[in-house]
Amino acid sequence: MTTPAEIQFKDVDLDGVATASGAVAIFVDADGKLDAGARKVNTLTRKAVARFTESEKFEKMAAGDVATIAYPAGLTAETLLVVKLPRRPSSQEARKAGAQLAKAQGNADLTVCAGSIARADEIALGLALRDYRFDSHKTAEKPNKGAVTFMVAKPEEVAKSAAPMAAIAEGVFFTRDLTNEPANILTTDDFAARLAAMHELGLEVEILEEDDLERLGMGSLLCVGQGSDSPSKVVVMSWNGGGDEAPFALVGKGVVFDTGGISLKPAGGMEDMTMDMGGAGVVSGVMRTLALRKAKANVVGLVGLVENMPSGNAVRPGDVVTSMKGDTIEVINTDAEGRLVLADVMWYAQERFKPVGMINLATLTGAILVALGHENAGVFSNSDHLSDAFIKAASTEGEGAWRMPMGKAYDDLLKSRVADMKNIGGRMAGSITAAQFLQRFVKEDVPWCHLDIAGVASVKSETALAPAGATGWGVMALNRLIADKYES
Repeated sequence: MTTPAEIQFKDVDLDGVATASGAVAIFVDADGKLDAGARKVNTLTRKAVARFTESEKFEKMAAGDVATIAYPAGLTAETLLVVKLPRRPSSQEARKAGAQLAKAQGNADLTVCAGSIARADEIALGLALRDYRFDSHKTAEKPNKGAVTFMVAKPEEVAKSAAPMAAIAEGVFFTRDLTNEPANILTTDDFAARLAAMHELGLEVEILEEDDLERLGMGSLLCVGQGSDSPSKVVVMSWNGGGDEAPFALVGKGVVFDTGGISLKPAGGMEDMTMDMGGAGVVSGVMRTLALRKAKANVVGLVGLVENMPSGNAVRPGDVVTSMKGDTIEVINTDAEGRLVLADVMWYAQERFKPVGMINLATLTGAILVALGHENAGVFSNSDHLSDAFIKAASTEGEGAWRMPMGKAYDDLLKSRVADMKNIGGRMAGSITAAQFLQRFVKEDVPWCHLDIAGVASVKSETALAPAGATGWGVMALNRLIADKYES
């Protein structure tokens, strides 16, 4: 997998700044005040920093922005990076600064003169998250990435606070890799194998094969993959870091490729459906993060892995299937397949683990993009307490989330003439009727959220902390939720 850059935290060595190679970064607050590191560099460069802080360009920079001074006099470094940042930045300002440094660094070594600036650990996290490349399938020789060194007043203290953030970055990278991977590489077998390998981190990993799923009665999930040569699976990942209490459950949709099945999608843009396992990718990344940072909580992550293909054996519009719960479903549209997968996995999670709460994630509907674009995931819930806690966690981590309505009127749209329900309610309110469908597989006493991440899992242009492609949205928010609400 792609691994985040290793960042070193060392004591401040102002004399060593003059001979540092590659790039040197300094911080200047909005009024142009220079800290010790910036003053040293200002002296070495014959007051070039002070002149820059008096410029119109510096005035127009926002908090977290980075300006580049090439081949600065008095420094061995080829680049001087001037970061405009308050001495006590917000978490998001600090992460933005780190991300901008990663973009400006290129492949050079980078020495960051952070001194005693607050949130140096958050700056490092932003740098690590933005310094992501998915290039494993490119054959051109790849240049080595330069080393990153933070000079800080208390290196051991900063390194300690940065350690759990490094676990977050690795979880985000794991999610991005899974979501970016093409479907001929990330088959259901390969996906399951990558998750099984996480037993080395202390996770308990169990793979349920098709025979197991048939015995459990998962007809809803199995119908989705019956047209594919790739076997359908459910992978269960358990992290038992808490006491004897019941776990919190995370459930992810893992459609490794979605043609739409017999209800075939248009050819244009179908290549993007490699990301239709994004929900399972997020669950996997969260579980990796929890294991790496040794979270003091009990969490179980379940992912349903299928491929939705058209063939002579594929499920047809009009077919009726029976879920693990026992409810029958009339399949009106085979491209509304994610909810069929989630229904069985959610029911299994509740039956087996009796969770204290459950959140499912899925790139479920195009309708959520119409409603919220690429800025927010849709949040649907039967619990004000859980949804409020999640939205707060997402806001803290800078990941957009917006609660959407639910109600009986929407539920009525799923009535079927021949079965207990249809799998789709028509064109109107598509993301809401999808949530109403899923709610039928949530037990009354289980606090639950459904996160429709179709607009945020993968995007065409870069975001604040990620290049174009998979974002890893949700790993940080869910890790925060677990840390704030479920750790002992």
